[in-house]
Amino acid sequence: MVELIKNPNFDILGKWKLAFIFSGTLILAGIISLLIHGGPRYNIDFTGGYLIQIQFSNPVDISEIRKILDNLNIKDASVQSFEQGRGFIIRAPVGKEGEDLSTAIINALKEKYPNNSFEQTRTEKVGPRVGKELRSKALWAIFWSLVCMLIYITFRFQFRFGVASVLALFHDVFIVIAIFSIFNLEISLNIVAALLTIVGYSINDSIVICDRIRENMRKITKSTFFELVNRSLNETLSRTVITSLVVFLILLALLIFGGKVIRDFALALTIGTIIGTYSSIFVVSPIVVLWEQKSPKFTARMRR
Repeated sequence: MVELIKNPNFDILGKWKLAFIFSGTLILAGIISLLIHGGPRYNIDFTGGYLIQIQFSNPVDISEIRKILDNLNIKDASVQSFEQGRGFIIRAPVGKEGEDLSTAIINALKEKYPNNSFEQTRTEKVGPRVGKELRSKALWAIFWSLVCMLIYITFRFQFRFGVASVLALFHDVFIVIAIFSIFNLEISLNIVAALLTIVGYSINDSIVICDRIRENMRKITKSTFFELVNRSLNETLSRTVITSLVVFLILLALLIFGGKVIRDFALALTIGTIIGTYSSIFVVSPIVVLWEQKSPKFTARMRR
């Protein structure tokens, strides 16, 4: 395999305290943001409501669209503009039973802009009960994916590797959700799919590093466990960086050229790739070392 960094010998593990401070800061910022916003900002996939996408022939002021929604007494609606004011995405909560808000909005727009033709390119409706059920299933999907990873890593390696890897996965998923909360971005089914993809990608990096640690534990006896893990990190560094860089460039292209429909999905994957690569190096390995140092066998394993 091509080596991006020839014979690296960095004190990677020695920076674990700085890494933990960095991760702790992100997690704390995320918790504060979630408390301020009252939790994640769920898409209508989870809350229930209408999503209407409209394409006008000529640009329209977004404030006029908001005024129309206010006149219809539609509360908690959000409007997003794109394509220089020609395209709009309107999200509105479910109305009273029997009330079709979608039709009311379209009729109001036709009345307001009789000389500015528009096309209703997308309409979605999710009931509140269905939205709540989808949210529950999404949370359980993420939970069981973490449990399955813990079981797999425990059988493949050791329990401590499994715990460290799952803590890193939880770290990755939470930070992506935290960043979305900080920037007030919506959590949709697409984002849940991105989170599950991040879990799979991040665990792959962790497995490579754990496998090298296990291999070196068999071959190397005259070093401390700290030195052994640091050496393993250096030996897998080129592979980790090259793989992550290739994935990052692909996701960056999706983020820039993929359009508005998949932009949040690509953003979640991009953030997750960066955080997942970071956590496999600076979260998993330090936890394994700290666990080892707390083990009764630690003193006997030391070689000075």
